[in-house]
Amino acid sequence: MDNNNSLEYTQIKNTSVVDAVKDWVIDQLIKGNLRPGSKLPTETELRENLGASRNSVREAIKQLEAYGVVYIKRAEGTFVSDSYDPKMLSPVMYSIILQNNSWEDFVDLRRAIDIGTLYVIMNKAITDKQLDRLQEAIARLEETVNSSELDVVKITKADCDFHNEIIRMTGNPQLTTLSDFVNRITVPSREKTTGKVIESGQIESYVRLHRQLYNIIAERDRNGIEKAVMDHYYFWERYID
Repeated sequence: MDNNNSLEYTQIKNTSVVDAVKDWVIDQLIKGNLRPGSKLPTETELRENLGASRNSVREAIKQLEAYGVVYIKRAEGTFVSDSYDPKMLSPVMYSIILQNNSWEDFVDLRRAIDIGTLYVIMNKAITDKQLDRLQEAIARLEETVNSSELDVVKITKADCDFHNEIIRMTGNPQLTTLSDFVNRITVPSREKTTGKVIESGQIESYVRLHRQLYNIIAERDRNGIEKAVMDHYYFWERYID
């Protein structure tokens, strides 16, 4: 699909050129001028129509590729990812993508999401099947951590799967979208933190903090929510760069 005839260009002024190029691409997605599978204009076209340098265009595309918004096919061009979901580019998501957030900001955001999520769950009728799935998720995490060869990538994936099961308990698609996105963009930092936890010999405490969240839900312990969540991100906050 190629919608380049409907693209809207404005000259970049008084802003970071790289951010402005990203801003333009995402704006075209929000407006529907670019869609999943659409081919982006060539580097030359972007440079000429946006008044940006080659390096700025390349860096912007590189960052959008890292976010999963676009992908590059050698000798063919740059395309909007087929898995692109318009919900990820809501104003909140868009702000997260473009701002130069510190990892401390993401810790705060993750804590706020988790605290709110657990309070939502406290007002829901949790089924045995949901608890079983959460128990299975934490069992997989424990199995991964107890492996003879600790794999940072596998441990982080098990961590994400555990948190995803908690989010699913809310039945709230907005919370799910927000949590999934934050999970994805924080994976590199979480993998790095997990590696440092392993090096420090504290991986058992890492599992205990996950078990603590499970117990809050299983025991319907509304009063313990905030402490459990504040404790949960101890390692991420401690080893953050």
